[in-house]
Amino acid sequence: MLTDRPAVSLDDYTERARAVLPPEVWDYVAGGSAAEVTLAANRRGLDRVAVLPRVLRGVGAVDLRTRLLGRPYAMPVGVAPMAYQRLLHPDGELALAAAAGAAGVPYVASTLASTPIEQITGAGAEVWFQLYWLRERAMVRDLLDRVVAAGCRALMLTVDVPVLGRHPRDLRNAFRLPADVVAANLPDGRDALAHAGAPGVAAVAASFAPALRWADLAWLREQVDLPLVVKGVLDPRDAVEAVRVGADAVVVSNHGGRQLDGAPASITMLPEVLDAVGDRCQVLLDSGVRGGTDVLRALALGAAGVLVGRPLLWALAVGGQPTARDALALLAAELTDALTLAGCPDPAAAGELRTVEVR
Repeated sequence: MLTDRPAVSLDDYTERARAVLPPEVWDYVAGGSAAEVTLAANRRGLDRVAVLPRVLRGVGAVDLRTRLLGRPYAMPVGVAPMAYQRLLHPDGELALAAAAGAAGVPYVASTLASTPIEQITGAGAEVWFQLYWLRERAMVRDLLDRVVAAGCRALMLTVDVPVLGRHPRDLRNAFRLPADVVAANLPDGRDALAHAGAPGVAAVAASFAPALRWADLAWLREQVDLPLVVKGVLDPRDAVEAVRVGADAVVVSNHGGRQLDGAPASITMLPEVLDAVGDRCQVLLDSGVRGGTDVLRALALGAAGVLVGRPLLWALAVGGQPTARDALALLAAELTDALTLAGCPDPAAAGELRTVEVR
C-alpha cells in the first residue's frame, strides 16, 4: 500500500488523502470554481517558469532562514489560511498549527477555522489571522479584539471574496458541513447555512460583505497595531493602492482557483506586482505551490515567500500532526535541494537568479 512507504514528495500525500477522505470532502478541498480553468492554470503557470542555475559558487550548507513581516522564520514559507480543517482530521487547526510551530513557519488561521483563535495561538506556532470582512462592522471589531488578545502576530485581509465562488463539485454533491464542524470564530448561528444542504445547492457560506472598499481597509489599518497583509491581489494597480493605504505586504493570489474562474495564474502576475510596488512592501505568492521547486521559482521572481495550502491539508488528513510535520520537513528538504542546485546559499540569493518562460 502507498501508506507503507514514506512520502518522498508533497504530491505523495494527495492520493493517500483521497483514499481516506469521503469523496465530497475531497471534492470540497480539491475543487475550484466554475470550469476550474484557473485551478489548472496555477500549475501550468508555475511549470512555465524555468530558473537559470548558477555554477561554481561554492555553495555548502544552505541556510533557509528568512524574515517575513519583520520576524524571523525557518524558511520562506507559511501555512495558507484554510477553512474548516476539522473536516480532514479531528485535531484540525491545532494539529496543523503545531506542525507549523515545529517547522518554524507562520500559521495563518482562517476566520472560518473550525477551532477558536484562542486555542490555535496556544498550539505552538506564530499565528497570523486571516480576516474575511463581515457584513456588520461591529462583528469585525469584536473579532479584531479577540485576535489581538490571542497574540496573533499579523492580520491578513482577504479581498477577493465579495461572495464565494461557484463550485460545481460542491453543488453536485450538495455539500454541507457535518454538525460538529463549525466556524468557531463566528457568533452562534452565523454559519448555519453551511450545515444545510439540498440537491444542487452548495451550503458553505458566511456573512461576507460584498461591498468592501478601500476606505474599509484604511479603517482596518487604524484599528490594529499589527502588520497588515492584503491577500487576493492580482492587478498591480490594486497592489499599489494597498501599499498607499498602509499594507505591509500583499499576497498575489487567485484563491487557489476557487474564486473568479478565468483569472490568471498567481505566478503569472507576480512580476508585474513586484515591479509596481518596488521595495515599499513585501510580496508573497499563494496558489498552486506544490514543492520546493515552486518556492524557488517564486523567490527567483522576487517574492519574499510563499503560502502553501492543499498539500498540507492532504498530509493532515493522512495522519494529523505527525504527518503534517513530516510534510513541512519534506518541503524544507526540497527547498534546500533546489537552492543548492541553483547555486544559492540562502533564499535572498535566489532573488538574484534569472528566469525564462518556457512553453
